[in-house]
Amino acid sequence: MLPIAIPSPDISFIDIGPLRIHFYALFMLAAIAAATAITGRRMRRLDFPSGAAVDIAIWAVPIGILGGRLYHVFTHPTDYFYAGADLWRVLYVWEGGLAIFGSITFGALGAWIGARRRGVPFVVFADALAPGLLLAQAIGRIGNYFNQELFGTPTTLPWGLEINPNSPAFPDGLPAGTLFHPLFLYEMLWNLAGIIVILGIERLTRRRPGFAIGTYFIWYGIGRAWFESFRLDPTELELLGVKINIITAGAAAVVGACILAIYMNRRNSLSAAVRDQTLDQPSKVNQQ
Repeated sequence: MLPIAIPSPDISFIDIGPLRIHFYALFMLAAIAAATAITGRRMRRLDFPSGAAVDIAIWAVPIGILGGRLYHVFTHPTDYFYAGADLWRVLYVWEGGLAIFGSITFGALGAWIGARRRGVPFVVFADALAPGLLLAQAIGRIGNYFNQELFGTPTTLPWGLEINPNSPAFPDGLPAGTLFHPLFLYEMLWNLAGIIVILGIERLTRRRPGFAIGTYFIWYGIGRAWFESFRLDPTELELLGVKINIITAGAAAVVGACILAIYMNRRNSLSAAVRDQTLDQPSKVNQQ
């Protein structure tokens, strides 16, 4: 075993009296807070109320968590449905198991509801959210580390990840001490790089509507498809021999390309689009 390998975490939770706090849940909360704060700041620069991001998040976050959990359970049925299984574990999101694609899909629905109620154009919120969403996903990957999940094939690289051989996630048939590609770290770095890409695209395109969120889908979809190709704890479902998560990631990239194509010929900057919407809906945008 290489001494500079990434060590396996010794704990995944702490107990405070009768209360058990999982690190996964803490990082998830930190991710939500970071994304909401960044989105609110970006929206405020576009003359929207500072609390609009929080109001929309109230809808997007719980619906997104529901979608993420449903997607995970659907793609890992044997983990939850077997003889003698405790079906209540389906609700134990603090143990891990929130699929980002389910969260994005359902979260987008919740965000659309919240934005509509708040009088904010949906594309404005989506573009404002894009970099904060990547940061949130990067933070969330630290929670994956503590849960000893999201790792790849065995590797001899010096940054290989140790996995406790007694962990249910440790692959059968491999010797103790095997190191694995730390996909959680790869994806975290990929997401952080994506923030720079999105901000650069915004600068080059003078903040055209749809470009930030479109770039997000393309960037994340391409990266996630690659990571899933050598992931060792993948979803169980396949379509035509291809892992469902790779298909979903590819679909996300296609959605991003379609968004860019739709807005490619629109010459107004995002700020101009916001001003037009503000003039059309002054009572909604400026409320509260």
